Amino acid sequence: MSQPHDRDHRISVIVPVINEQEQLSITLSHVRLTPGDELIVVDGGSTDQTPDIARKFTPDVLSSPPGRALQMNLGAAHATGDILLFLHADTILPPEGLEAVRRAMQSSQADAPKVPGGAFRLVITPATPALRLVAWGANLRSRFAQLPYGDQALFVRRSLFEMLGGYADEPFLEDVKLVRALRRHGHLVLVPEAVQTSGRRWLSEGVLYTTVRNNVIVGLFFCGVAPATLKRWYRDWHRRRG
Repeated sequence: MSQPHDRDHRISVIVPVINEQEQLSITLSHVRLTPGDELIVVDGGSTDQTPDIARKFTPDVLSSPPGRALQMNLGAAHATGDILLFLHADTILPPEGLEAVRRAMQSSQADAPKVPGGAFRLVITPATPALRLVAWGANLRSRFAQLPYGDQALFVRRSLFEMLGGYADEPFLEDVKLVRALRRHGHLVLVPEAVQTSGRRWLSEGVLYTTVRNNVIVGLFFCGVAPATLKRWYRDWHRRRG
């Protein structure tokens, strides 16, 4: 039987959701906790069966105003583990995902700083040639530019997350902003095991269009454009595409 982990090794998995009844049971069924770990689902006002589905997997189902950053910060405030793992509702962890995170966060040497956090390698499903190319680019970006995104299941030391003030209260790109802050505290780990993220966003609007638009938005963010402005532009582009 697995033994409980001490506090330094316990993982809190935090899943922000809004109207994810079609995907959520698949995602949560792949979260394989060991004693001492926990699963926290934070609902942002779903009007479908999402909260009821979540309660089949965990008693820790919280209610929050909508907004991914708000929801994840609320989950972190209720978490008890020393490692926080933020999982999107359409992202599936690999079978040994939590153990891989534990190994990565314990890999620091006595004469080196602790690993601040990291993310998983990305696979996008269905694995069409175009989506395989997108995932390849994302993994290159994560490895060499130290810039993983939220759909790669970001994880971070709880103490550092709290010191940084959690996710910024922004309507957009809160994951990129957190990653930029984490990089100032050490080298992020890219776990070789892969998460599987749904390609529904790319397929609904077109793989090339979605990829170019996303890269333009992130580039504008790095140039100093405010996330609120980028969110408005994103919605405008989405409506025109629709």
